[in-house]
Amino acid sequence: MGEFELIERYFKRPPQRAQVGVGDDCAIWMPTPGQALAISSDMLVEGRHFLSTVDPAALGHKALAVNLSDLAACGATPCAFTLALALPQADDAWLSGFAQGLWALADAHGCELIGGDTTRGPLTIAITVWGELPPGQALLRSAAQVGDDIYISGVVGQARMALEVFRGQLRLPSDAFERARARMERPTPRVALGQALRGVAHAAIDLSDGLLGDLGHILKASGVGADIDSRWLLHASDGDTAWPAHCPDLAALPWAQTLACGLTGGDDYELLFTAAPEHRAAVLAAAQASATPVSRVGHITPAGLRVLDPQGQAIDVSSLASFDHFA
Repeated sequence: MGEFELIERYFKRPPQRAQVGVGDDCAIWMPTPGQALAISSDMLVEGRHFLSTVDPAALGHKALAVNLSDLAACGATPCAFTLALALPQADDAWLSGFAQGLWALADAHGCELIGGDTTRGPLTIAITVWGELPPGQALLRSAAQVGDDIYISGVVGQARMALEVFRGQLRLPSDAFERARARMERPTPRVALGQALRGVAHAAIDLSDGLLGDLGHILKASGVGADIDSRWLLHASDGDTAWPAHCPDLAALPWAQTLACGLTGGDDYELLFTAAPEHRAAVLAAAQASATPVSRVGHITPAGLRVLDPQGQAIDVSSLASFDHFA
């Protein structure tokens, strides 16, 4: 199977919104009048971002999901994407599964493939995605304000649990491992929640490299600090705050592993966002409207970053590092 037959068979569809899509030198796209464009690119490299044994359909899903997660963090609505794919060989069974996973998620979000490239090489997937949103309503890392509540969507730490099992550093019951592996290989981009948070949240980021590291990007960009209450990892409550994003499998680990997975584990692709305390009802409404659990896990402070244990004492997290490609 040659390059152009590969594209024709697996990745070409009639254009939907695009004036010109796959099969020409350039795609031609007309943005919706009055809307701003949000654009993001992500690359997945075999051995660095995924294992060689991953199911091709799961990989097709994840390749697009990590990009849609960036749009969700800005509050954008997905429109279209391009795909650049390097393959060691043109394997029909692998391509069929990969395309199936890719198309299923793309169709679920009305996101149209409009172009890209293919070549021979080490398995690498690069996607650039376009989204739209009203001008001035993007959720940015630089907008957190002192006094804001800090929230996370869904659960964090399970993808890291699965990775530690693959590394031989952790043993889990089979059912817990399957749940963790599903979170690692088929993350859920929180697109609907991101859109519902426009005009409600101040700052947002998607959790791709670990909570502490990604929160650190917001703190740096906004010039603020934060206190994080670690009790949500154990599902404790002070009577005022509920943590619906509690993960029993994570809480069942020894405390040191719970902290490491929950605070520094990557590949969750949940949203971390801040909002003023007076918007708590609006945050809850956004969570309900998007059918996404959210947990209030801390607040923005003038400076510094503290993680508090269940007794309210600061934890030494200096040894906990989030993922860094070049560290």
